[in-house]
Amino acid sequence: MKVLVVNGPNINFLGIRETGIYGKESYDSLCERIKCKAADLRIEAEIFQSNSEGGLIDRIQAAYRDGTQGIIINPGAYTHYSYALRDALASVQIPKIEVHLSNIHQREEFRRTSVTAPVCNGQILGLGPIGYELALEAMQSLLTEK
Repeated sequence: MKVLVVNGPNINFLGIRETGIYGKESYDSLCERIKCKAADLRIEAEIFQSNSEGGLIDRIQAAYRDGTQGIIINPGAYTHYSYALRDALASVQIPKIEVHLSNIHQREEFRRTSVTAPVCNGQILGLGPIGYELALEAMQSLLTEK
């Protein structure tokens, strides 16, 4: 199983940015957590992060041709307004799970809407870094059922 884990803007600043909301775990630690869980599940996981909307779209589009079987995505702030990112996700007909470290429904009003979730199979939010581990488990189930 080949799964792409995509992280949007500012996720690379975990442990630095708003630790009261996003926690003190660093981005490197999060990536290591994802790699370990993926290995336990026998999933080949590629982790990609970009602060650029175009970079995220390019990588999602590349997944169409590179054998990626599923996408786990934390679109960051693009969650709330990037129709271009939403369209890129919709164009790739493989399972997709949206992840958020914080519970977007408990945050500012503008964060409560996800334009990307409707083109994903599911959404995991508010559980911090463990949400990525749960997304890997869910993705494994989705891909096994196919």
